[in-house]
Amino acid sequence: MRNPSRSILWVLGLAIAITRSSSAQEKRLLRPEDFSRIRTVSDPQISPDGGWIAYAVKTLDLAKDKSATNLWLASWNGSQNFPMTFGEETQTHARFSPDGAYIAFLSSRGDARENDQLWLLNRKGGDAQKVTETKGDVADFAWSPDGKKLVLAITDPDPSAPDPDAKEKDKKAAPPIVIRRFQFKQDKIGYLVDRHTHLFLFDLASRKLDPLTSGAHDDLLPSWSPDGREIAFVTRRGDDPDRTDNWDIYVVEASPGGKERQLTTSPEADNNPDWETAPAWSPDGKWIAYLHGGDPKLIEYATNSLAVIPASGGAARIVTPSLDRNVSRVRFSSDGNWLQFVVEEDRVDRLARVRVAGGPIEPQETGGRTISVFDLAPGGKIVVLATDSQHPAEVFAVEKGGLRPLTNQNGPFLDEVKLAKVEETRFSSSDGTEIHGFFFLPPDSRPGARLPALLRLHGGPQSQYTNAFSFELQLFAANGYAVIAPNPRGSTGRGTEYCRAIYADWGHRDVQDDLAAVDDAVAKGIADPERLGVGGWSYGGISTNYVIATTTRFLAATSGASISNVIAGYGTDEYIRDYENELGVPWKNPDTWTRLSYPFLHADKIRTPTLFLCGEKDFNVPLLNSEAMYQSLRSLGVPSELVIYPGQFHGLTKPSYILDRYRRYLDWYAKWISPKAAKGSSEAGAARPSR
Repeated sequence: MRNPSRSILWVLGLAIAITRSSSAQEKRLLRPEDFSRIRTVSDPQISPDGGWIAYAVKTLDLAKDKSATNLWLASWNGSQNFPMTFGEETQTHARFSPDGAYIAFLSSRGDARENDQLWLLNRKGGDAQKVTETKGDVADFAWSPDGKKLVLAITDPDPSAPDPDAKEKDKKAAPPIVIRRFQFKQDKIGYLVDRHTHLFLFDLASRKLDPLTSGAHDDLLPSWSPDGREIAFVTRRGDDPDRTDNWDIYVVEASPGGKERQLTTSPEADNNPDWETAPAWSPDGKWIAYLHGGDPKLIEYATNSLAVIPASGGAARIVTPSLDRNVSRVRFSSDGNWLQFVVEEDRVDRLARVRVAGGPIEPQETGGRTISVFDLAPGGKIVVLATDSQHPAEVFAVEKGGLRPLTNQNGPFLDEVKLAKVEETRFSSSDGTEIHGFFFLPPDSRPGARLPALLRLHGGPQSQYTNAFSFELQLFAANGYAVIAPNPRGSTGRGTEYCRAIYADWGHRDVQDDLAAVDDAVAKGIADPERLGVGGWSYGGISTNYVIATTTRFLAATSGASISNVIAGYGTDEYIRDYENELGVPWKNPDTWTRLSYPFLHADKIRTPTLFLCGEKDFNVPLLNSEAMYQSLRSLGVPSELVIYPGQFHGLTKPSYILDRYRRYLDWYAKWISPKAAKGSSEAGAARPSR
């Protein structure tokens, strides 16, 4: 006979377990500080034998107001996942040696000048060793095929930087900054003086460092030939390299004093470093694959293409002549018959391949994810970094046209929170052009209920919203807003003509498309037309200024790192080549410059309360531009604020400032649109709003 007391205890225990399980499964809405819980996974690299994947994980510490990036290893079968480095420093660019015994990486830890140096980690165990002590920053490297040498891309030391080895009494004031270059400013770097990046040959056994290239130009993205005799790289030469985007591929002999030879000679950009793709050698060393740019006059509006050229020299050939989409990350397959690459399409980036001889493009995975990086082992195994609207980026193995997860860095956090309902949308602009985008809807929203809505505009403008995780848009949705995220003309993913539609005509067709996106959300019963906000960062902030100078339908705006007096950008930011190609010089084309400056010159049309934000040291879209718009609205009596983040560049990196921005965003929208509707506002939520 069963013991009654044991039965009661068993039932009671089961009830407690069920209660705990139910409680554990209850999810909460996102809070501003949750951004620090996101672990940023990047740069997966597969070992030569295909058994292991090295990758980087960036974490944020709000208490210490710091970030750290450490290196991890995952096994191909997914059974093991563990860190290789630890601590509060930054380790990046992990690369396996050809025999897989070592992993080299870059880190500035322990360097008095805070320059990245080359480190070596023995996979059998032990501490990593710093193997270089250069005065300049090691920007990039690549292993030789035999694993005995590496080619390093090293940037000249900053002449204005203090000598960390000097005694206190010998330290001198920084010398004057002498400018001689056509483009003389760059975000994060600052003023561009006569310092460049060149290639050096590093012998691992002797630790000897020999120069390979020199001159008043940059030599970047080195890539070894399979036989180890030559190194391909990307450079921009000429009498004044700063005046052009005509990057070309060169090859240099892999020995001190080795001869250089130029491979590509077209006026278009070949492997522009902004595309982060090194020249790719075929396994037999006979071909080099690369990315070929479009019309230089179209700058970033032009779509690039995939090309190959004989490594010995000769005529280049476009492999994707009919593909009107951007490509990146090109690699040869192990048998040399295929080129594998990432192709940007409408609202997604996919892994694809094409035969070297040409032919149809074949997708290598299906689904709506966005793939940014991939790597492959000699045996054909492929790993990718992929994300979608519900999941931050993780590493996956490509198998049978699908993706198998290898990492789950963000799984525990995602198990705690409810995320927005994300829907794709398409609609017609005022002139009939079809526009695509997304809705992010509050997790608990009811069908048919009109919501306060935010039109959030992406930067670029030559970029797009893709099916990728966005903490910012998720946060707005968690606070009760319907988020409208369109890809107006000027966006990428739909070909050159769609992108170039705003060429020298900013704030016209793109604003039409943005306002049509709001009309679409209203027509579909999603957005409350009486409770609308708008905002964005970079070109998203610029678009915001155009929008609020065009219409007064928005109750609140946030404009981050924006410009409206375009003439003020000439010579004060980093876009001199873009300006002169697209707009011409102000003294020859004053009408164009004036027309594009209408939010500043017609600020008296603006009625929308606007929050301006910018990094103090932003050389991309400098602070003076936000100051000008803030001053204009204050002069006109329009409610406005200006928030300046000390020491920050175009993208905020200090965790406390990122949190502050999120909170200010939500507070500003809640103040002017509908405090009761914004669940995460200071008055309503458990946590104060954030960016």
